[in-house]
Amino acid sequence: MTKADIVAKISEKLGLEKGDVQATVEALMEEVKESLESGNNVYLRGFGSFIIKTRAEKTGRNISKNTTIKIPAHNIPAFKPAKVFVEGVKTKTEVAV
Repeated sequence: MTKADIVAKISEKLGLEKGDVQATVEALMEEVKESLESGNNVYLRGFGSFIIKTRAEKTGRNISKNTTIKIPAHNIPAFKPAKVFVEGVKTKTEVAV
């Protein structure tokens, strides 16, 4: 599902203009991004949490030059789904084989 699909579904369900829904969805994504960039986690009860994870410093390899490089510690964004969300996915979807 793409952002355009999400906008179309919300617009259809609520009877709102697609342009208004698109602006709202993009504003939500921008707020989540800005919050994480400023060091704050975002908690959406019943959906999940957008959190900042810290990766430790590690040694990597440049295989083309056969040298080692030091990768500094850094932060990455991550999503942790809520328990209700996880249970819904477990019970309502089939396992792909």
